[in-house]
Amino acid sequence: MATLSEEVQQFIDEPNLAIFVTLMKDGSPQSTMVWVDHDGENVLINTPLGSQKERNLGRDRRVSLCVIDRDQPHRYVQIRGRVIEISGGEEAWQHINKLSQKYNGRDYPRRQERVKVVVAPSHVFAPGGGRGEGQSSRWS
Repeated sequence: MATLSEEVQQFIDEPNLAIFVTLMKDGSPQSTMVWVDHDGENVLINTPLGSQKERNLGRDRRVSLCVIDRDQPHRYVQIRGRVIEISGGEEAWQHINKLSQKYNGRDYPRRQERVKVVVAPSHVFAPGGGRGEGQSSRWS
């Protein structure tokens, strides 16, 4: 398992969007823009119950994310890993509200059931910064 360096955690703490990639039934990639978070060890996203992402994770839990700096798009963090937990209910709602506050400054409207997705990173690449176990980085 790779670690999320303090530098990478701070980058994820900023309201930078991520491209989240799952695998379709035929093995082809499916990518979606998502809000992203972390718990210090794992990367967290949130998605509607029944979404293509969520259905893909039911078959194959290998994923990748690319978190892109909102002000300097050439700056990014790439993370590959495996989903280790998917939870719904109140935990998922608290998480989507936290993300909505981060990105929009308000609570998320309750329109659909949500799931919180926990990704254990196996590889972290952050061009331009310091290194951690299982991770390469060179922040510019």
